[in-house]
Amino acid sequence: MKYMLLVYLDEKELSDTEREHCYVESAQLAQDLSAKGKYLASAPLHPVATATSVRVRNGKRLVTDGPFAETREQLGGYYLIDARDLDEAMSIAERIPVAKHGTIEIRPVLEIKGLPAQSKTA
Repeated sequence: MKYMLLVYLDEKELSDTEREHCYVESAQLAQDLSAKGKYLASAPLHPVATATSVRVRNGKRLVTDGPFAETREQLGGYYLIDARDLDEAMSIAERIPVAKHGTIEIRPVLEIKGLPAQSKTA
């Protein structure tokens, strides 16, 4: 089953040096998961200040800067994994470096018919 591991962290929690170290550890985790056939995709996100939110209300597009909700922790990245069950997904989530400072939200991916096949370049 596919699981999305959403990485939440207060963007001010880590220094630049700590953030760079986290990227190195995250890449190592991705390599390890890939070697075990569990890795599908992952990426950090640019800071929340670069976000744009789009909503459609009464047929009109509404665009605002930033995320939809004010929160203490921001979505900072994700891992898309293939795990046999929630227990395995939790074991992987606890290995994500940011789990020591923030929150990893685990969500099963709902697979629906009619979506294009996963790109080989993703």
